[in-house]
Parts: sequence; C-alpha cells; structure tokens
Amino acid sequence: MDAIGSGCWGLWKWNPLPQSRRRRVRRNSGSAGATGGGGYRFPVKQAVTAASLALTGDTIAQLSNRWTKAKEGGDNMSQDELWSHLSDHDWLRALRMASYGFLWYGPGSYAWYQCLDHFLPKPTVQNLMLKVLLNQIVLGPCVIGVVFAWNNLWQRRLSELPEKYRRDALPTLLYGFRFWIPVSVLNFWVVPLHARVAFMSMGSIFWNFYLSSTMTK
Repeated sequence: MDAIGSGCWGLWKWNPLPQSRRRRVRRNSGSAGATGGGGYRFPVKQAVTAASLALTGDTIAQLSNRWTKAKEGGDNMSQDELWSHLSDHDWLRALRMASYGFLWYGPGSYAWYQCLDHFLPKPTVQNLMLKVLLNQIVLGPCVIGVVFAWNNLWQRRLSELPEKYRRDALPTLLYGFRFWIPVSVLNFWVVPLHARVAFMSMGSIFWNFYLSSTMTK
C-alpha cells in the first residue's frame, strides 16, 4: 500500500504545465483557496466526475448481470426472488471502481490530456491523429494495467496478477480499440480540454460493461 500511496502522491504532485503557465495559474487563483506545496491543485472536479461515472457504469453492469441471471431462473421465479437477485449489490466492487476513478483515472487522464494539449496544441489533422494514436498505445495500456492491478489488490489476489495480464490484457486492449478510437477522435476534435475527462468517463459507462466482466473472471 505504501507503494500505491507514493504513486498517487507523485501523480497528484506532478504538473505538466511549464513554469510560466504555473505562475499565471497561481496569480489568477488569488484567494480561491489553499494549494499544495508547489501551488498544485488536485483536480477534484475531474476526479469526482470520473469516480461518479465509474460507479454508474459498474452499477449498470452489475444490474445487467443480475437481471440476466434472474431471467435464467425462468418464469417460475417469484417477485421476491427476482427482487432479491436485483438488490444483491456488490458494494465492495462498486467502491473499487469508484476509488479507481477518483484516485487514478480522473487525475491521471486529466494530466495526460493537459500534456497532450501542451505538446500538440494546434488543431490540425496530423495532431489529431497523433493524439488518438498516443491515447491508444500509451493511455490505453496504462488504464488496463492499473485497473487490473487495483482490482486484484483489493481482492488480495496480487499473486494472480501476472496470469490476469497474460490472459486478459491484450484481448481487452484490442477490443477497446474498436470502441475508443472513434470516441477519442470526437474527444480531441470536438470536446474542449476541460471537459475531456468527463467525456471519456461517459464513454467508460458503456465500456465498463465489458471491462467489469473481464475483471471479475
């Protein structure tokens, strides 16, 4: 857990903006509130948004899974039995996904999009395609790697993590390409920088149907 804490703190403390822009941000912030040691503000809005949408996606995935199992019971199932199936929510799994969104996906993807926008600021077709490519070959594997590790850590099954990567990481990544490439094109072409985490998190509601089932295999 110390390693995870250090990783979180290192991510929160890192600021991809150049010194000149950081000074302007600090001057413009005025008395809006206290900041961390280097003037860094944890992206609370993006973190909360990512956590909320990750929780929503996982909730929908769980309800869908339980509804399917309940319907497999046939028409002989009573209303009480059906309600029992639907209300048997795995809150620990939901908390795993929400904490992943708040601690990792929200802040991490926010910093990633800031970095991309800093180094590739012009809205050209070349920059758009490069951003989409980098999103898939850098952010995609990082997201899958972290969410698998986070899930196994919470379940105290870290010893099974290498086998999990070997079995599910590549198929999940390749399946994700078919969904995330068109979403990423819209994200970089249409959505403004401050809303990109929210837009991608909205996409993750649908992606979470697949990802949640993959993590619980």
